Amino acid sequence: MEERASILLEALPYIQRFYGKTLVIKLGGTLLEDEELKDSIYQDIVLLNYVGMKPTIVHGGGTEISKEMEKAGKKPEFIEGLRVTDEETMEILHKSLGGKINKEIVLGLNKHGGHAIGVSGMDGGLVQAKKIESKSGEDLGFVGEVEEINPSITQYLLDEDYIPVIAPIGADKEGNSLNLNADIVAAELAPSLEAEKLILLTDVPGVLEDPNDEDSLISSLTLEEAQKLVEDEKITEGMIPKVQACVKCVESGVERAHIINGETPHSLLLELLTEGGIGTMIERG
Repeated sequence: MEERASILLEALPYIQRFYGKTLVIKLGGTLLEDEELKDSIYQDIVLLNYVGMKPTIVHGGGTEISKEMEKAGKKPEFIEGLRVTDEETMEILHKSLGGKINKEIVLGLNKHGGHAIGVSGMDGGLVQAKKIESKSGEDLGFVGEVEEINPSITQYLLDEDYIPVIAPIGADKEGNSLNLNADIVAAELAPSLEAEKLILLTDVPGVLEDPNDEDSLISSLTLEEAQKLVEDEKITEGMIPKVQACVKCVESGVERAHIINGETPHSLLLELLTEGGIGTMIERG
């Protein structure tokens, strides 16, 4: 009994510190494939909300989108890590990312007692975007980057104690919907909401000194150290956009950004409510 009480007491100062604070959590699409794992994540988010924090979810869904494309007879194509998105693929994104995946997360959170509402970056002008090309000048179709965030609809939901669940689809000035990187949307959204933290829930432990050794986890980095790792090419390709998103977010005013392994049960609680934490934290230093 004493051990249980000590666990609760360890959480107390963190609950006090983050009470009333906004947390932007990016939920990686691969984490949504395991029912038990999904439930663990949803429970964490709802618990954080009930103890007074304000979680906001931005989600991915790349694996599901690729499956739906293959069902439609389309082969997923990537250039420089970006999904080539023609009109037909954009329709699949609306159905899968903005529809099925978004609503499944909302249902999962509500099942555990949360009050979640699903929106996309197109709703209320939340994410204004512009089309981009690959670095080599190749046409990517309806792929964009964030131009501006209008957080008013998200802030309204948070003020009313809802949990916003956001699909990373933006709109440009011509009225086209655009496929956006979920890490970047989360990193741009966090400072606009004056969030306390950005948390990227992914399927790796965090930033590793040796990409082949999971025991070489780097638990904390300053902005300068994180940027140097990218410049020195010491970070593997898939981790580069995540680290860059965290760096941009912290440079824009958010105190700390975290990359943590969402495959660890209750990783959010371990990161936020215990002294040790898990994953990699990036801060100004």
